Amino acid sequence: MTKIHVTSEIKPLKKVLLHRPGEELLNLTPTTLSELLFDDIPDLVKAQEEHDRFAQILRDNGVEVVYLEDLMAETLDAHPEIKEQFLDQFITEGDIHTETYHKILKEYFNKFTNNKDLVLKTMAGVTFAELGDIKTNFLVDKIDKESYLLLNPMPNLYFTRDPFSSVGNGAVINRMYSVTRNRETIYADYIFRFHPEYAGKVPDLYGRNNKFHIEGGDVLNVNEKLLFIGISQRTQADAIQALAMKMFYENPENKIETILAFNIPNNRAMMHLDTVFTQIDHDAFTYHPGIMGTLQVFAITADRENHDVKIEEHDGELSEILAKFMGLDKVRLFACGAGDPIAAEREQWNDGSNTLTIAPGKIVVYKRNYVTNKYLKENGFEVLELDADNLCVGRGGPRCMSMPLVRED
Repeated sequence: MTKIHVTSEIKPLKKVLLHRPGEELLNLTPTTLSELLFDDIPDLVKAQEEHDRFAQILRDNGVEVVYLEDLMAETLDAHPEIKEQFLDQFITEGDIHTETYHKILKEYFNKFTNNKDLVLKTMAGVTFAELGDIKTNFLVDKIDKESYLLLNPMPNLYFTRDPFSSVGNGAVINRMYSVTRNRETIYADYIFRFHPEYAGKVPDLYGRNNKFHIEGGDVLNVNEKLLFIGISQRTQADAIQALAMKMFYENPENKIETILAFNIPNNRAMMHLDTVFTQIDHDAFTYHPGIMGTLQVFAITADRENHDVKIEEHDGELSEILAKFMGLDKVRLFACGAGDPIAAEREQWNDGSNTLTIAPGKIVVYKRNYVTNKYLKENGFEVLELDADNLCVGRGGPRCMSMPLVRED
């Protein structure tokens, strides 16, 4: 039995991977917000309450919820022999290259006897204060430290959409855009290689050591033969072409025939394709009006004669291009903010276009985007609203916070 099966954005969601926000949010400070890709500091307790409501909405609609921290702990429980390898790799990827500090951190982590506590601590980051009175002979330690942290936290982890993407029966394990987030992919890598339920059953369709960056928020499964990928702030065109080559020529189970690459504006408000464009029904999408007029669309297919890819740019109305490649007479496009430019810009900032579709026409959204939500309800969509004023400060919506593992065909 395949352990990942996702060939759609809209078919009934059966199993999803989440990460409940943890103490990594407590290691955010005003001076590190920009580096750690946050716009404000969330209230941890309220963020956890909001996230628990999100998980319950999913469970109430028949979705099995599993957590990243649990799967990684189960991986270490099942294979104690990989713990040392994992810690050495994790510490090195945490930018700890001094042998003394590497040893100090490893000894600290090895004090955790419960693997879930250990995993949560790797996610939370480590302060100098936690390590006690460290005696070193480094010049840098004789100068006032600029940072309280020896190992940075990973506060973006609750956006489980980005470190990897479920595509078909495999996973696109990503190389992420920022050093801050690239460590996040280590958990998926170990889970899919060693977890008793997943080991040997989930092919890696890309590879976290690839030199070009790509993130899951830019990858949309349309059907088993068609994939949409954004060229964005976080995903390079080179990565899309490399992924296409690997899918077309190195994955015998691949059924993808066409990748549509969408070149979207490169800015914080539109960091991924799914922040400006998501599918909500067989023939319907939400979108941010700001992408119109600048959007370029390229079709990438296999050129088997030359063991290469064919790349064709497609001009025209977005709705016509979508309908053509999806084999539909027409598609419906629903603008964030119902087309009002002020509402669109305001609600886009709070992920008004970042919807998680859990069944055709049934979507999870942030409650605060009143204009967009009212518009969608008036057009017959079942809108499940999540009150999430703390979660949204990380700039990601319900789709960003979820990684589907299984959808029905």
